[in-house]
Amino acid sequence: MTPTRPPSASGSAQVRPSSKPRGVDPDLAAGIGLAFVAGFVDAAAFIALAGLFTAHVTGNFVLLGAELVSTSVGVVAKLLALPAFVIAVAVTRLLALALERRGAAPLRWLLALEIVLLAGFAVMGLALSPLGSPDGAAAVTVGMMGVAAMGVQNAIGRLGLAHLAATTVMTVNITQAVIDLVDWARGAVPPDGPARGRLRRMVPAVLAFAIGALAGAFGVAAWSFGCLAIPIAALIGLMLLRLD
Repeated sequence: MTPTRPPSASGSAQVRPSSKPRGVDPDLAAGIGLAFVAGFVDAAAFIALAGLFTAHVTGNFVLLGAELVSTSVGVVAKLLALPAFVIAVAVTRLLALALERRGAAPLRWLLALEIVLLAGFAVMGLALSPLGSPDGAAAVTVGMMGVAAMGVQNAIGRLGLAHLAATTVMTVNITQAVIDLVDWARGAVPPDGPARGRLRRMVPAVLAFAIGALAGAFGVAAWSFGCLAIPIAALIGLMLLRLD
């Protein structure tokens, strides 16, 4: 087994290379799997929770502004999404630091935390359904559990997988991919240079996010919050794949 990479100067959690089946690239699997999970959960939650984005907070700011000048619902959840997201990221950071001090590889434990939160999101959603008003206690509580789960995933992307493409927001990935493709097409970059490596990370993540979003939309329509068993299974697979 290869030795653990030392923490970066900024103190960000680093991922210890893992034992894995031959032919399986754990970085590629992590990028694809996490992007699928983010797309799935974001689409499912958006449908089930009156337009609440769980995987990123930018969309909630836009929807909140629109709802404040129109007659709509779900304002409370969108107001609370940012503090819930911030708390989840902060807790994830502190947990990663504590694990590093003990010499443990943080990634599998952070994935386990996300699994627990997603499972709580699913169980609470099923137990409290029908949720009633999007501004009611049941809907808001369930929504914040989903936001917390995706806050953990956003933190994982920065702390343990910063060398991969973003898995929760595709705007940056698509923008960079288009720039790289244009530069490659006009011969401004070598075909086997850094642009190729970026495309190999970003394109699968974008496709996986899109597939996840479609699956989440159809899944929540068919099985309500029970559909979250699918992204939970994907995370369990990633956690097992990357065990030391």
